[in-house]
Amino acid sequence: MPTAYVLINCDLGKEEEIIENLKHIDAIKEVHGTFGAYDIIVKAEHAEKEKLREVIIWSIRKIEHIRSTLTLMGIEGQT
Repeated sequence: MPTAYVLINCDLGKEEEIIENLKHIDAIKEVHGTFGAYDIIVKAEHAEKEKLREVIIWSIRKIEHIRSTLTLMGIEGQT
């Protein structure tokens, strides 16, 4: 199944609000707050690669207070 890891930078103090919003998106399997260069990491999966792409673009990246994202797509067959 196509998998993506999305690293998120957000406005200071908005991490918990964004994490709560992310938990309501069906394709998202895991959400974690992080220390370091990024504030949040998300694991997203969908049976269709194109649908996964749409979730990232239209559901994750459009959440208010998200400043930037870096998406890493998993390579199928290398799990």
